[in-house]
Amino acid sequence: MVAILFILFLALIILGTPIAVSLVSSSLTYLMGATTIPLTVVAQRMFTGADSFPLMAVPFFIVAGVLMESGGISKKLIRFADACLGHRTGGLAMVVIVTSAFFAAISGSSAATVTAIGMIMIPAMISKGYDRRFAAAVQCCSGQMGIIIPPSIAMVVFAVSTETSISDMFKAGFIPGIFMAICLCTLSYFVCKKRGYVGSEKSTWKQRAIAFKDAFLAILMPVLVLGTIYAGVCTPTESAAIAVIYAFVLGKFVYHELTWKKVIKQFADAAITTATILFLIACACVFAWVLGRLNVPSQVAAAITSIAHNKIVFLLLVNLLLFIVGMFMDVAPAITILAPLLCPVALGFGINIIHFGIIMVVNLAVGLCTPPVGINIFLSCQIAEIPFTAILKDILPFLLVLILVTLAITFVPWMSLALL
Repeated sequence: MVAILFILFLALIILGTPIAVSLVSSSLTYLMGATTIPLTVVAQRMFTGADSFPLMAVPFFIVAGVLMESGGISKKLIRFADACLGHRTGGLAMVVIVTSAFFAAISGSSAATVTAIGMIMIPAMISKGYDRRFAAAVQCCSGQMGIIIPPSIAMVVFAVSTETSISDMFKAGFIPGIFMAICLCTLSYFVCKKRGYVGSEKSTWKQRAIAFKDAFLAILMPVLVLGTIYAGVCTPTESAAIAVIYAFVLGKFVYHELTWKKVIKQFADAAITTATILFLIACACVFAWVLGRLNVPSQVAAAITSIAHNKIVFLLLVNLLLFIVGMFMDVAPAITILAPLLCPVALGFGINIIHFGIIMVVNLAVGLCTPPVGINIFLSCQIAEIPFTAILKDILPFLLVLILVTLAITFVPWMSLALL
């Protein structure tokens, strides 16, 4: 039955069926064909999977992200980063990376980061003589930091799926995210130097001070959100709600770029995105429950331990598995299905559960930049107005660096655990 379940699931995906529908359809087929369990259990499991207080942070972070995008916050961050880095070789590429890291520290979403920063920076890079394929590649691989640098929707999903601390996951994501940003900036510098992409005119210290003053309240936002969590003043869900209020006040009454028409549209877009994510999680919970009934977690544990006789081999296998899964599956359902299967095995090898969570999130984040279904590639190509295949050559060096960074995060636990 396990083989039939997975074959049906994969067949539906190959046929172009949405992942959520594929998950619940294959589960329904098993329940109807091999059990006498009433199908009402599917609705019950879907409701139970989405009925979680910590998951309420997801819609709040999504709303905060879209309000930042339309409220002028991303523009302020870009101007400040450009004032500091724009004059260097490949300066605009570095501005994309650094600004994406700042935006990631607020939005928690990879797609939101690519869209908010890419809509401004990709045309700016093209106008300054950068190849549009390179511009799209830089934004694509920078955007995936949206789910690595906290707060992160993916980390919330992992913490809920494994009953671990969301705040600990957020703390663990800081150093890996910053390390990744530094590595991407270093690669961009050498690529731009080779291609002759020079920087713009150097900003004066006065201009930098003005840019910092304009962006200060935007920079303060992640400090406010994460500071209240780490200080124990707010839960992650409450802190996410504060982020929404802060983003609204900043965009509406300070930067004066938010109109009520924009607010209504952004709330509608956020509702659709939230519904999509939670529906994916709900369907993945049904699939995970079916796997539990079929005793798949024990079988997976036995299969892995029979191959991997030590922690190093296990981690290499996990990285390979997650990299392949990330190429085909969205982050939320992948975590919901795989985390309960792999975490017990990881604990058996003495791997810290928080460190393992960061390994999962980073691997699946890289998957957002890989064909055939990497959402960041599609978004970046759409903004740059190039076909999907045009970006592949330029994105390859960035993917190689991201894979090396992932291996470093995997085998150097200190990066994830130093702040705990």
